[in-house]
Amino acid sequence: MYFIFVTGTAGSGKTVLTTNLSYYLSQAGMDVAIANLDPAVDSLPYVPDFDIRRYVEASDIMRKFGLGPNSSMIASADMALARATEIKEEMEKIRANYVIVDTPGQIELFAYRNSGRMLIWLLAEDFKAMNIFLLDSFLAKEARSYLSLLLLSSSIKFRIGLPQLNVLSKVDLLSQQELESVMSWGEGDELINALGTLDDSSYELASSVVQYASTSPIPVSATTGMGMDSLYAHIQRILAGGEDYYTEEPNPNL
Repeated sequence: MYFIFVTGTAGSGKTVLTTNLSYYLSQAGMDVAIANLDPAVDSLPYVPDFDIRRYVEASDIMRKFGLGPNSSMIASADMALARATEIKEEMEKIRANYVIVDTPGQIELFAYRNSGRMLIWLLAEDFKAMNIFLLDSFLAKEARSYLSLLLLSSSIKFRIGLPQLNVLSKVDLLSQQELESVMSWGEGDELINALGTLDDSSYELASSVVQYASTSPIPVSATTGMGMDSLYAHIQRILAGGEDYYTEEPNPNL
């Protein structure tokens, strides 16, 4: 069983990608399950095989303790960990080739707080796992915002310690010129040049981030299907050494 976590800023398209990646893998003959880790979502376009809302709902926490939206999300993640044994037992009942995990938009849960990282480790323990980080194309088409997203992506990768793919989401909303420009920034020097004049400390920071995340993101549109073949190939390279799931050795945990 392989775990694919989908992270990114609010509105970057995590739920849409989760839904359509599940459909893509199912059409390819793979057995797929979906886990929802967002305790604040009202409705979902898919039926989750695991739903964190069975254990904690942010709206209930908000009313009970008089918290705001962000505080209730943090409290919900902390409370979910208190039921780790139950969550683990439910996850162990899932039998699927792939488990795609849809995460909340409060990215600080994974970039800065232990509760988000521990939830990921709890779900993926003993299995191969990876993270897909979505770079929202609406933000990424501006050079300084793109660099900020790379910095956030690097923080997520460092914190959760999983192999990670950067995916440029919603590319159907970009013009061809905008897409080519963003993709060229993966070369590093192109992004530094696009940032314009920088003082010494900003230049050093930008250079360090570019060096750490030097490859171009995978351009994907979950709504049109553009780039899904490439995304699947990269997923297989990380999780299965480039082979489809069925060519792998049997997982001893199944």
